Amino acid sequence: MPDRELDAVTITPSRSTMSDTDLILALEEVVERELNRHLGVAKEWMPHEYVPWSKGRDFDGLMGGEAWAVDQSPVSDIGRISLVVNLLTEDNLPSYHHEIATMFGREGAWGTWVHQWTAEEGRHAIVMRDYLLTARAVDPVALEQARMTHMAEGFTSDNSHSMLHSVAYVAFQELATRISHRNTGHHSGDPVCDRMLARIATDENLHMVFYRNLLKAALEIAPDQAVRAVADVVTGFRMPGHGMPGFERAAAQMAIGGIYNLRIHHDDVLQPVLRHLRVAELTGLGPVGLQAQQELGMYLEGLDTQATRFDERRAALLARRAAAQAAKG
Repeated sequence: MPDRELDAVTITPSRSTMSDTDLILALEEVVERELNRHLGVAKEWMPHEYVPWSKGRDFDGLMGGEAWAVDQSPVSDIGRISLVVNLLTEDNLPSYHHEIATMFGREGAWGTWVHQWTAEEGRHAIVMRDYLLTARAVDPVALEQARMTHMAEGFTSDNSHSMLHSVAYVAFQELATRISHRNTGHHSGDPVCDRMLARIATDENLHMVFYRNLLKAALEIAPDQAVRAVADVVTGFRMPGHGMPGFERAAAQMAIGGIYNLRIHHDDVLQPVLRHLRVAELTGLGPVGLQAQQELGMYLEGLDTQATRFDERRAALLARRAAAQAAKG
């Protein structure tokens, strides 16, 4: 999707350290313009239209229906694992709303965006849960127990240092979430699931564009602070669902299954955003910005090496699995 450049707003770079309050005020006009752009391109959609209601039937328990079994849905094993992780991540929306509303405020363009974003994200959990239960793609009891455990823990951002850290984090995280949803759909084994997750991924992409454009403006207003925030976020990045039950094991399975791994993170998330922002090409930085720029370059080189090693190990593992499967049958 083409992005409108930030030529409609006059931005004067600052060499002094700006407070969060100063930055929020300085970016208000950009937020308003990006909000209007978003509202002009975002399309309304109805969660119920993506759910195969005709496949629904009662579960056991109070309704006296049929107990859940893994063979009742065409969803693949890796699709099931990833769907649960993605849904539990979306379930924590109240905590995310609290985080960004506390940081950005509830007034003016910032507040309007916070509520708009929250309302749009709310659709994702609604449609995913309705699909999973109607299509019997996951164990409903295990899903609810995991939801309670995860939400009872709440969510605290790793990037609570400043509002620039928060903006930088969501610029990368929204793209990471979009890719995770999209790849989950591709690997799900169910065209209905694939279509639903493609619709969600479209929203996530629009959210990424909003935050990426906001980060671009921040790099012009406070370049040293913004590059420092980008470097901190990239080198310490974790997906927002990292605290959910069994996340590490699920993340490892998703990595092997091609849903989300180091190579995808490096090539499809970090590099596109950084290239668009031209972080490595920024000139005129002070000592803080230059150091952050160097740290970022060194980290990306190391991450690329790690991703290559992972690719080699993954290929060997998949080859062994394929050979074992062929020997069985």
